[in-house]
Amino acid sequence: MGTPHDDPGTQAITVTERLHEEYPDTTISLEFSTRLELLIAVILSAQCTDQRVNSVTADLFETYQDAEAYATADQDELAEALNSVTYYNNKADYIRSACGQIVEEHDGEVPDTMADLTDLKGVGRKTANVVLQHGHNVVEGVVVDTHVQRLTRRLGITDQQRPEAIEQELMDVLPEGEWQEFTHLCISHGRAVCTARNPDCGDCVLEAICPSSKLDSDVDLAGGESWA
Repeated sequence: MGTPHDDPGTQAITVTERLHEEYPDTTISLEFSTRLELLIAVILSAQCTDQRVNSVTADLFETYQDAEAYATADQDELAEALNSVTYYNNKADYIRSACGQIVEEHDGEVPDTMADLTDLKGVGRKTANVVLQHGHNVVEGVVVDTHVQRLTRRLGITDQQRPEAIEQELMDVLPEGEWQEFTHLCISHGRAVCTARNPDCGDCVLEAICPSSKLDSDVDLAGGESWA
């Protein structure tokens, strides 16, 4: 891809403003009604579509209604209930183990700090940030999923590879009040236009400021990101 924008901070703000205009009502698409349901849904969403997760959790949340129910669930039965999501055996193990910790260490309640959340099995900063933001109304970081990784690199906001490094750079250049919304904006745009393969640069509100645009022959000739 092209090199990062000369001023990543200005680029990040401009991107955010334009995406706000394009997606004024964007929000989390996972369906949940409790903090525990949110945690379970986010664990399941790793490398899986939110639509698929929502189809699974509709029945799952009826069967397992608290942390103890997950912690004491039969591993094979829980895995079978998750068998239409990616890596369902691993995720069943993460959920059982994390819920066991929640029961034993947090009186059955989903913790409300980054340290306690990331101490749970299968929970990294991305999952913890989502739970804090949408379960506890606490924003202390930026959720960096695959859409955020892809768009921020294509748009020249960062050239970092690791999600943790991308998050730190975004926290440095974005106003704190935009940390939560930025992720939803990237997800909406990544799904609708800036897809992993064959992005629709011709119909993109960011095309004029994107160093990776397919419409920019200079970028293409310079060895930009492959869209094949």
